Amino acid sequence: MKGDSQSLKLPNQLWLISLLIGFLGWSCSAARHWLLQSNAYDLGLFDQWAWLVSKGLPPVSSMEGVHLLADHGAWWLYLSGALYAIQPSLDWLLGSQALALSCTAIPIWMLAAQARLPRRLCWLTCLLWWLQPVVFNSNLFDFHPEVWGMPVLALALWAERADRPLLWITLLLTLLGFRDGLLLVIAGMAIEQAWRRRWRWSTAATLLSAGWLLTLSRWLYPWLRHGEGPKAAERMFGHLSGSPVEVLSRLDWIGGAFYLLLLALPCGVLWRRNSLPVLLIGLPLVVVNLLSASSSYRTLIHHYSLPLAAIAVIAAIDGLATGERHGRSLSRRRRSLMVGWAILCWLALAKPWFFTGPYLERLGMRQDVTEAISLVPTEARVLSTSYLAPHLSQRQWIAFPKKKSERSLRTSHWKALLLNPEDAGWGSTKTIQTDLLKQAHRNGWKCQEWSSGLELCLAPDEAQMHHLRNE
Repeated sequence: MKGDSQSLKLPNQLWLISLLIGFLGWSCSAARHWLLQSNAYDLGLFDQWAWLVSKGLPPVSSMEGVHLLADHGAWWLYLSGALYAIQPSLDWLLGSQALALSCTAIPIWMLAAQARLPRRLCWLTCLLWWLQPVVFNSNLFDFHPEVWGMPVLALALWAERADRPLLWITLLLTLLGFRDGLLLVIAGMAIEQAWRRRWRWSTAATLLSAGWLLTLSRWLYPWLRHGEGPKAAERMFGHLSGSPVEVLSRLDWIGGAFYLLLLALPCGVLWRRNSLPVLLIGLPLVVVNLLSASSSYRTLIHHYSLPLAAIAVIAAIDGLATGERHGRSLSRRRRSLMVGWAILCWLALAKPWFFTGPYLERLGMRQDVTEAISLVPTEARVLSTSYLAPHLSQRQWIAFPKKKSERSLRTSHWKALLLNPEDAGWGSTKTIQTDLLKQAHRNGWKCQEWSSGLELCLAPDEAQMHHLRNE
């Protein structure tokens, strides 16, 4: 167990660099939010849930009509409510997400040291994690609680290799609380342990993943969704009907092959034969992503592939360990080439350049938005655009005008509109927002318009109450 004790000796520089990278990641995601590029799905959604929990209110989103636990069974989100009770700010979500991503390098170092890699290669594995394109992109893509689970995932693999079953089981139970989809990773661990002929460990992981799946699908989700099962199942796999030939013909074979290539690109060159068991951990998640109807599951832009990035780096650790055992350690030149390749992959597949173009598209609207939001009553039921919803989501009633939402203001309960038909945002259209604003004018709502096209309308009773409060 000497390697395990050595893996617990972490350099102070690792903690410092992890904190610094976490702060930089937080700055980037906060800047994106300030530039009006975040969205109702999912930052506004999780911000509202956290705020509702902090206020002791039923955590049911007004955007989806869904309970916090009925979304993905992520019971760790209640912790964010405790943080919001201290200070209601979505920076808790953005900051903790960035910190979790950066600090995943700490258990990765532990895994590298456990494999008896020299210090220089321990640093290399940390760099490989920090330079994973999906890590940077997931940090920017609003907020998702499974990101919190990445250091837990890496630490669970360390505990398994250190032969610490109690710690391992505890970490797997913790992992299940971040998102239901992570049970696929635990199912993958069952496959890996079976490959290694560690049958007790494999059985435990199988029972955990299957038990949580049954608990969610047969009890929790139907209870919280009035009898309905998993929300994403029909959306993801509804196209997989018909004969086997028909199902196979509907799959995106070319896109799937390209997706697998992108996953392997940053550090696949370091994989060896003994990397295969670890790669098997990602098999169930890869299959689900490949079969999904949505192409967003097969990109490095979204968070769906984030656990696969951790698995890829740990597989590289096993490949490097093989080289060390056989006297084929990476030379300084090859290490430099590996770092250079990882940087090239990051520049090509990560999205830092969005800050030089796409993320600046609404910068001219920023001042108008600040003024308009200051005029929205705190308790008002607000219907706004998807990119403004996260700036107004700390209230019981907030939504954005979707294509299938209620179109009549007379029969709805909304008391404030903050819309911009010229930039309708995700999930809405110019026609929908123009029609809502016209209704507001016809119904005698008090409206104010800005040069950017932004318009705020308050229902007569809401406008009067707001006026009285400000006197």
